[in-house]
Amino acid sequence: MKYFLLKYPLEKLFHGSLPKYYHQLRKVHLIGMICTLCCCTDFVEIDAPKNTLVSETVFQDAATVESALANLYYNLREGGMTSGTYGMTTVMGIYTDELDYYGFGADYLQFYQHNVLPINGIVSDWWSQAFQLIYATNDIVQGVRASTELSSMEKNRFEGEALFVRAYLYTLLVNLYGDVPLVQTTNYLDNNNVARSNQNSINNQIMEDLERSILLLNSMEPVSTEKIYPDEYTVKALLARHYLRIGNWERAVTISSELINLFPMESDLNKVFLKDSKETIWQLKADNDFPKNTREAQQLIIQAVPSQTYALSNDFMNAFEPGDQRLIYWTRSISDQDSTVTLYYPYKYKAGINALESFEYSVLFRSTEQVLIRSEAKARMGELEGALADVNLVRSRAGLSNLIAHSQEDVLEAILHERRMELFTEQGHRWLDLKRMEKAEEVLGDIKANWKNTDLLLPIPENELELNPNLLPQNPGY
Repeated sequence: MKYFLLKYPLEKLFHGSLPKYYHQLRKVHLIGMICTLCCCTDFVEIDAPKNTLVSETVFQDAATVESALANLYYNLREGGMTSGTYGMTTVMGIYTDELDYYGFGADYLQFYQHNVLPINGIVSDWWSQAFQLIYATNDIVQGVRASTELSSMEKNRFEGEALFVRAYLYTLLVNLYGDVPLVQTTNYLDNNNVARSNQNSINNQIMEDLERSILLLNSMEPVSTEKIYPDEYTVKALLARHYLRIGNWERAVTISSELINLFPMESDLNKVFLKDSKETIWQLKADNDFPKNTREAQQLIIQAVPSQTYALSNDFMNAFEPGDQRLIYWTRSISDQDSTVTLYYPYKYKAGINALESFEYSVLFRSTEQVLIRSEAKARMGELEGALADVNLVRSRAGLSNLIAHSQEDVLEAILHERRMELFTEQGHRWLDLKRMEKAEEVLGDIKANWKNTDLLLPIPENELELNPNLLPQNPGY
């Protein structure tokens, strides 16, 4: 196992909200101990641990566990699949029909052109970072359970948050890679030779983690009013999303209905992505110093043409209906000096990277998604009137008239369209929707020249297969 010191000030690790343990932490100089929770560079190549005593000491102090969790959230925001810079928002945006790519990065071009190779750096980085964080959550769960100093409430909160993060990462991994290793321990010998588990096993573990997390976090007072720490409602939001994916429509309706009542949709489109939006369920907080706002805005707002990296595709822009207020509030255009080229870009996050005040955090779960989850689940059960009512709730906020549909197929098409227009450039929703609703071939086959059915899964990173042959076979098509 490879350890490294945290290189960020505690103000960043705690997202600007230092707990009461902060001064105690400084007195006992335990920062170095936190490194035991920051895991291996490659989960399949882990050296034998040499400081078990230090790791055990960490879990006797709430402050250090707080720091370990804060580091998880920092890494979710700054790297891997959920990053606003290198994550699914941009990469799966160019993989689908949301974004055009104007950059020159070979790894990104492979995604844009559907020529992804097993040696692709993004494929490798996403896999590696996800399992690093999963390893860290395992360390937290094991350490917290064994602790003799933490209070019962502290144990419940820490374990509940760690289990949620583990489940969240696995929902993404299984969607992107299919069968993946199910890593639940910190035993380096086991992890060096772990094989891939089938998706049913992964889904069962996701369910088990989420249900236990809800039990642990149930009725617990929020750590922060800013919705920056996952609580029982965050867990339920992921659970509703997961139920939709695996086809448990009844449970998806029940849970999403609870969340819709607790987190009402913002009536003003301009307020949806502000840090105090009432419809946000969970968000990743920006730094107190830099950046004070989101990486998404940094990546997606075009400052000048032709210096752009991403732009909304013509296919996407043409999908807006006349009168859709999301076109006005959530997109912007920019032209070159000669006004010969005009490009459109997402404008959900509006605060620039150099803004001196914090206005927006990166939203991962919000209640409008839950409305659309409930709508689709109802449609799948044949409750077309209720499903359409939810779709029209979202459309009404966008300034659009109510839809009338007469068949389940029509309603599901309306839901897919509404999800496209509502959730664009948000954590790869478009790709996950096309895949879940078995529309990827139909939609992308005509606009991606190199599209193949095997593109439904990314390849297992080549370097991981070389290190651990038990991960074979490679996904089909690679």
